Amino acid sequence: MQKQILLLLLSVIIISCKGSDSGYSDATAPDTFTATFETTKGNFEVEIKKAWSPKAADRFYNLIESGFYNNTLFYRVVPGFVAQCGSLDAFVMKEWEAVKVPDEPVLHGNKRGTVTFARSGKESRGLDMFINLYDNTPLDTINYEGVKGYPAFGTVTKGMDVVDKLYSGYGEATMENQAYYSSQHRMQGAFPQLDKIKKAYITSGK
Repeated sequence: MQKQILLLLLSVIIISCKGSDSGYSDATAPDTFTATFETTKGNFEVEIKKAWSPKAADRFYNLIESGFYNNTLFYRVVPGFVAQCGSLDAFVMKEWEAVKVPDEPVLHGNKRGTVTFARSGKESRGLDMFINLYDNTPLDTINYEGVKGYPAFGTVTKGMDVVDKLYSGYGEATMENQAYYSSQHRMQGAFPQLDKIKKAYITSGK
């Protein structure tokens, strides 16, 4: 588990999936909203509770509205830990990274099915997201570079069975060679069975 958490801390800066062509936006999210994710294994829905982590909810809302997660890979799926996806479109990421997401306290823990941002240090949340496949309570309190815990900001309300089916046969192997992180094409070539988010969109609360 310690190795998995360390990789989670670092993964936000070494992710490798192709993102969207849409740039940064900063609309204010509603107090509660639902998003649908269409994947190669089927659809799942997440409900976001802004009260749990307001800044994260705003960023997630804008990422989805901009198409950020469209055509991204679940590049890291570890049984009993997390299913994680992100982007490495350098142009798009630069725009989003220029506006930091302030760190927030953990008000709702990393229970199975909750949605959380990965991070690599202070104010580094806001790109990669992961779904907890297990009650990952150590993520609620772990301290890294002066930041305590990973605040969940939503939960899967429909289709957790779909999330459980995401291909996990590669485990942490996708995280162990930075040569894979240069493009989605290279990642898919090395790990052809990875599942993909085909499209993500807001379905209620707009």
